[in-house]
Amino acid sequence: MKRVQISRNRSDLVNVVVSVENITRRSLLRSGLELAAAVTGGSLFYGNSALASREDSPMLGLIPLEKSAAEWRKLLPPKVYGVLFEENTERSFSSPLNDENREGLFICAACQLPLFESATKYDSGTGWPSFWAPIEGHVATRKDYRLLFPRTEHHCARCGGHQGHLFKDGPKPTGQRWCNNGLALQFVPTGTKLPELRV
Repeated sequence: MKRVQISRNRSDLVNVVVSVENITRRSLLRSGLELAAAVTGGSLFYGNSALASREDSPMLGLIPLEKSAAEWRKLLPPKVYGVLFEENTERSFSSPLNDENREGLFICAACQLPLFESATKYDSGTGWPSFWAPIEGHVATRKDYRLLFPRTEHHCARCGGHQGHLFKDGPKPTGQRWCNNGLALQFVPTGTKLPELRV
């Protein structure tokens, strides 16, 4: 699309003049989809769950766990369900996991898949548990338009449970900050048996 000119006449009606030179069907469709995603906060395509976009990151042979909202509601406390499957965000500095410094694994609070190793955790100063890398293939990403500008949301690659957002202001070696809701995780210290994956 070359140019959009908006003007108002005396009746305060809006006239839109659009130059249609070089508009292809693909660019017009892409613009329409991006606008729809921005207006709906992405819910038009993803609903309230990240399940629809697991293909954005490789799952390395993981078998997706499919459960209904009703099933997850029975298994999880309301606040945990709200973060994982309604993409709510907990208050900063409210999670004990923000100060967790022992060796171990951080696992998905829904399906119990290990997502992060303690060796990749660092204090970002944001008030949320932050990591500079996930366990390869265990975390997937997608574009998130809930704030009307694109962000990278990340979620459990197995169950689709929302974890947080990925930013490019982290430490070396990756320069990434996987900013996570503590409610979306459980911590399993080294030497403690990992729980079985939820089925």
